[in-house]
Amino acid sequence: MRRKLIVVSNRGPVSYGRDPDGTRTAKRGGGGLVTALRSLVQYHDVTWIASAITDEDHVAAGETLEETARDGSPYGVRLVAHDPQAYDWFYNVVANPMLWFVQHSLWELPYSPKLDAAFHRAWQEGYAAVNENFAAAVDAELSRTPDAAVFFHDYHLYLAPRLVRERRPDASLMHFVHVPWPQPDYWRILPKGIRNAIHEGLAANDIVGFHTDRWRRNFIYSVRELLGEDVTAKTVAAPISVDPGEFDELAQSDVVLRRERDLVANRLTKLVVRVDRTDPSKNIVRGFRAFELYLDAHPEMHRQVSMLALLDPSRQEIPEYAEYLAAIQREARRVNDRFQQSGWRPIDLRIADDFPLSVAAYKQFDVLLVNAIFDGMNLVAKEAPLVNQRDGVVVLSENAGAHAELGKWAVTVNPFDVEGQAEAIGQALEMGSDERRARLEAIRQHVRTHDLNRWTDTLLAALDRVAAPARR
Repeated sequence: MRRKLIVVSNRGPVSYGRDPDGTRTAKRGGGGLVTALRSLVQYHDVTWIASAITDEDHVAAGETLEETARDGSPYGVRLVAHDPQAYDWFYNVVANPMLWFVQHSLWELPYSPKLDAAFHRAWQEGYAAVNENFAAAVDAELSRTPDAAVFFHDYHLYLAPRLVRERRPDASLMHFVHVPWPQPDYWRILPKGIRNAIHEGLAANDIVGFHTDRWRRNFIYSVRELLGEDVTAKTVAAPISVDPGEFDELAQSDVVLRRERDLVANRLTKLVVRVDRTDPSKNIVRGFRAFELYLDAHPEMHRQVSMLALLDPSRQEIPEYAEYLAAIQREARRVNDRFQQSGWRPIDLRIADDFPLSVAAYKQFDVLLVNAIFDGMNLVAKEAPLVNQRDGVVVLSENAGAHAELGKWAVTVNPFDVEGQAEAIGQALEMGSDERRARLEAIRQHVRTHDLNRWTDTLLAALDRVAAPARR
């Protein structure tokens, strides 16, 4: 059943620019969240509210923009312009790294974070102010389409639902949290007023969704501990997925086939692949160290195996991310300096945003390493098996949300245990062909059955169950 939806996220489905002749251009937005949400416009009447990022976005802010999805489906876009200083505080001080680090358990608590006056100002005049802007935009859109359901997304917008609820008590509000939810003690890093505001904002929704029951339970426990409320009935676990058809098409596209030919021409007998952003939560440095330990234990595999690390540079304006990228480069150089010989470099590190190359690597991996410290889901673990042609084995962190679905067919690792990860790489490389094929086919079948449409249907059905009786 088609329905009216207002999708709200920090990043939008398109960004705007100008051609040399002055004509406005629209570029498809990037990021896993935006890619996943695009399927909504095929089946529902969507207006998408997002932050204005580019100069032309700011010019277009306030307009009602009409766009067309890849399949021809129309949808509306409304861009919200923020004060540049407020947005910098919102994004680069509070959302990233503070909330991201809290939710992925990344802070080194004896040393950081330091919540000084500057942070409190960033919270109030940045994060809170930007959330107020979003709430006002949602309120304006609800004036046009009062029967639309509002679908908030992620850690950028925790305060907005309560602000909308205050204006629109009868609105249907849903929020999906795409990152892990830690247990309540970790939220006590934040001052009481801030952590309570986050939980109160989410609790104002009719439905709050998470990728796994693990993150959902932690949220229920946090709200109970910090606010004294029971929000169990408002929560749902619904693991996001991918569009298998899109990856089938990508795998046979000219650009991917060209990248694949280059990989095949230069690959060794065995190929370990990782595809990540250069984010501390992705655990890349430990992954390199684990591969080093594998090479230590298996000298017979020297010049027979390599690791291809395709890393998209992430949030380099933030010191913690820039420092982590440097640590990645240092570790790859150290391992390569130790083992390289006769043209063989064990780690082929490529830092670039090159999705066609990633899809080509998905097709060619013998082992896919996903060893995240914590991850809300990790779609790489679902994308890559769909198109792999070598009966590849997935080595998967038990702290990735994808493990709840795929763990029975993956080789499980503890993300902190580098020796265990080295052994897992060896186990995956040495696994018999029949077992490899059976595991890969099981993952494929699961992902094709539990696709993006199923994720959307689960969430909207949950919203109907909870919101509809309350509106009668």
